[in-house]
Amino acid sequence: MTTEIDPFQLYGTRETEAAPVRLTAGRLTVDFKDGNLRTIRYDGAEVLRGVSYLIRDRDWGTYAPAIDDLRIDQRQDGFSISYVARCAGPEKTELTISVRIVAEANEALIFEAEALSNTGFETNRCGFCILHPIVAVAGTPVLVEHVDGARESTHFPDLIEPWQPFKDMRAITHSVTADVTAECRMEGDTFEMEDQRNWSDASYKTYVRPLAQPWPYRIPAGEPMRQRIVLTMGGMQRPTIAPAATVADKRPITLNLGEKSGTMPAIGLVVTPEEAEATLAARNRLAEIAPQELLFHFDPDAGHGVDALKSFAAIAALHAGRSTLEIALPCRLAPLAEAQQIATLMRDAGFKPDAVVISPSVDRQSTPPGSKWPDCPPLEDVYAAAHAAFPDVRIGGGMLSYFTELNRKRVPADTLGFITHCTSPIVHAADDLSVMQTLEALPFITRSVRAIYGDKPYRIGPSTIPMRQNPYGSRTMDNPHGARIAMANSDPRHNARFGEAFALGYAARVLDAGLECLTLSALTGSFGLIAGKNEPSVAGNARPLFKAVSILSRLAGSPWQECLSSDQTAVLAFITTKAEMSPQLHLVNITPVSQEIELGKLRLLKQPGNARLTLAAYEAVSAALMD
Repeated sequence: MTTEIDPFQLYGTRETEAAPVRLTAGRLTVDFKDGNLRTIRYDGAEVLRGVSYLIRDRDWGTYAPAIDDLRIDQRQDGFSISYVARCAGPEKTELTISVRIVAEANEALIFEAEALSNTGFETNRCGFCILHPIVAVAGTPVLVEHVDGARESTHFPDLIEPWQPFKDMRAITHSVTADVTAECRMEGDTFEMEDQRNWSDASYKTYVRPLAQPWPYRIPAGEPMRQRIVLTMGGMQRPTIAPAATVADKRPITLNLGEKSGTMPAIGLVVTPEEAEATLAARNRLAEIAPQELLFHFDPDAGHGVDALKSFAAIAALHAGRSTLEIALPCRLAPLAEAQQIATLMRDAGFKPDAVVISPSVDRQSTPPGSKWPDCPPLEDVYAAAHAAFPDVRIGGGMLSYFTELNRKRVPADTLGFITHCTSPIVHAADDLSVMQTLEALPFITRSVRAIYGDKPYRIGPSTIPMRQNPYGSRTMDNPHGARIAMANSDPRHNARFGEAFALGYAARVLDAGLECLTLSALTGSFGLIAGKNEPSVAGNARPLFKAVSILSRLAGSPWQECLSSDQTAVLAFITTKAEMSPQLHLVNITPVSQEIELGKLRLLKQPGNARLTLAAYEAVSAALMD
């Protein structure tokens, strides 16, 4: 981050993340942060995205243990780390984890931990998580050693696997460069891998304790749990493992035209009954953005009724674009009876949306591997009921939650007008790097949806940094102090330039999916483009995200052209053309540091002789290009 920029402008909070400690052991480098290892590289190539020892609560929230007795020793030929982490659970329970990490030049990296509770400790998961990167790794060969000693030569999934691709794991070996492999050996329990791209995480996650075992479970009092991870780098040992590409770290970043092109999607805003009054009050702001779609959320289980629909009708009357009603169907009665009840309320309220998205309310909750599917009417019956109750309305389906649930419960789409789902970048982690890295997973998600549903019209959203619902627990997490919290229903970065950069980066990453509509925010509230009534000093003021969504709304329906960045972990870009306008270059810096851009054959209209420009931290820029 450049020193002249107020952190509040970037993150919506002045609480800054602690910088990681960079440690080296010969050709191996790691970043140590919050007790765990991030960005493990060998000769500059990323080997693992992270190795962490994590403790989850019964809602899959992640504990942030207090770290004591931290000792870091960086030597000329290696390093060592030791500390004691302490977790305080409900009902005065406690858990202590003693950790030791060591690495020497040309030797294995070892991360070992012993967990001990004097009281007993409830958890959904306690142990190591190992993250493999996805870019240049997806689809490549890998060798998996199972707990029984059997070895399996297979591939990392290319399309996103709904269930665990590898189970009963003891070790996994993959190629890092053309002549270097990495073996990650996991001791102390049985491990399995899930495809975290389901949740838009940019990783494959290998974790401890199979999901088929019961959870939450209790760590017995007085019984130590020991686990160890051993990462060994080696030369090419097995010809069945092909090399993964190494991403060069070059400066300045270069931009060049790509081959892909398409049409910019319509832009939507979500409106809930709770924010309907504020949305009406901000009608001028709504007109300023002019979204093509309003997505109205309706949930009878949350007490939404005819008054909510009357508010929706009033908002829709102010809106020149289309409207969609998103229904979480309770399914306590027959689907047709419930759909007809809602249709009657809509007629009484005078609300006539252009489309209805309908999904059983229970499908918003995740059904993990090994769990029993909850009672739910067949989706064919739900969609048939929607067609009967709303005969002159376009019917969409999919999931009101995330791609994870859509991938695990694939809907019968033959009678549907479109498919939809959401994403959230803070399901598993909420640090700045992890949130921005989720953008890497979006092309894998959209390509997987297209592999399942072909050219069926496709919508995404609402997809915001804050989480609107938690499919994996009983609630989203309150965040009254504006911290970086996983599964939180508000997030300070949504209010700042970080949120603007995330939104424009999101749009850039999903362009080639051919989306019909993309919804990245509400107008008001904690998911909104303008500050709400709980922020009186800035009430009604536009957040930086307002600019990004407004630009995208104006671009809807315009042709776009791919613009390739030499480092897509730092800068994303695309080009649009509109009638009677010069081509526009849209680019965004998704990092906390300034980036120098080499425009290659591209030239800015106002500065035709300037071949470079500089993007500040989390900055989004649009500029006219020469034809």
